[in-house]
Amino acid sequence: MDKEKIPGEFEKRVRLDPFAQLMGIEIDQVRKGYARASLRIKDKFRNFSGYVHGGVIFSLADQAFATASNSMEVLALGLQMSINYISTARVGDKLIAEASQVNFGRRISVYRIEVRDTSGKLVADCQGTVYQKARKQSSLRRLNARG
Repeated sequence: MDKEKIPGEFEKRVRLDPFAQLMGIEIDQVRKGYARASLRIKDKFRNFSGYVHGGVIFSLADQAFATASNSMEVLALGLQMSINYISTARVGDKLIAEASQVNFGRRISVYRIEVRDTSGKLVADCQGTVYQKARKQSSLRRLNARG
């Protein structure tokens, strides 16, 4: 897999993602086929049972997945994502999601996403599949210019 950095305009667009900003998700690293995102768990992220809501963990994983899959300079649309919750997260924890490309196909690609706390404890294990929509280079440049 190509380890070179992705274009700066894409990274800027990713960092300004409105949903990620709402949640407090930060994009820590991006390169082709890989992304690392993090999130500090706040008290307001707990569910009615007092545990961190699974949707918060899923959202962090999904943000890393979307960033990694769209770093390949072609529009990637999520087809499927599954998650297995392995252990609990706690308020105050910083969670880190790492998304890595498993297979890059002509139209369909697969990614593995792991969510861990700062001690390295696995919180969630995920897999995602994307459809890569063919685009003319000029269309991709226009999309990147919006950032």
